[in-house]
Amino acid sequence: MRLPLILLASLALLAGCATTPRYVDPANDDGPVSMALDYRDFENAARRSVDSMLESGAVDNPNGGRYVLVVSRIVNDTMQRLDTDQLVKKIRVDLLRSGRVVTTTAVGIDGAEDEMNMLSRTLRDSDEFDQRGVQKKGTLQAPDLSLSGKILQRNRKVGREQQVEYYVQLSLTDLATGLALWEDETQVIKRGSNASVSW
Repeated sequence: MRLPLILLASLALLAGCATTPRYVDPANDDGPVSMALDYRDFENAARRSVDSMLESGAVDNPNGGRYVLVVSRIVNDTMQRLDTDQLVKKIRVDLLRSGRVVTTTAVGIDGAEDEMNMLSRTLRDSDEFDQRGVQKKGTLQAPDLSLSGKILQRNRKVGREQQVEYYVQLSLTDLATGLALWEDETQVIKRGSNASVSW
């Protein structure tokens, strides 16, 4: 009888020590920094990359209108299990908001990002659908530009601390010529205790 009471008391004590969940405002978050990449790092890397791309003039179409951009592969070469789409989505959103580029979801390295692009075209010649509203042949727009890149991580000892360096490397390629129109590298460097983990 005494052992269950001790266990129950221990659990109650641990529960009392737990912190209460709270909201964090991403725009004003000056909370603890981890050695791993977090949403603030993705936000800053995306913003700096897009600013660099727009300032370079690489996405200014000399014929007027907007280029069609496709996202190629962004390789994760870090010790973390990163979803590179988090970075890519922020870049795409900022580029779309700039009004200088549109992105396609009809093609991608691993197939269409939005499979409905092709699936909706299987409705042609179906007696169940009003053919006036079905997508016609030859309406999908091929991409002009491709965005590819890599996220690298390097760990170094600095005195009694460790320094974790992340490099977000991006390239914008003209698909007609295969030439890189723009390339940039954004660095995220963190220094902290050797006891901190970066994965």
